[in-house]
Amino acid sequence: VWKNVQKIQGRLIRELEKKFSKKHVVFVAQRTILDKNFRRKGLKIRPRSRTLTSVHESIMEDIVGPTEILGKRTRISVDGT
Repeated sequence: VWKNVQKIQGRLIRELEKKFSKKHVVFVAQRTILDKNFRRKGLKIRPRSRTLTSVHESIMEDIVGPTEILGKRTRISVDGT
């Protein structure tokens, strides 16, 4: 289903924004993050698409829509946050 939505995402967002009086519309797919104790859930291996980093990158790609991400920055402050 998500692949079909991605193909028409630009048109769909424009139509929904017109319908909902210029409110912002964002589509994000539902994804699952498996922690390091995934074996308790009965799985042998953890797929790369279920890791924290992979899920965060996928959500970022969903948010920016049909455009492309050219660069990423990671900021860590002095107190570790």
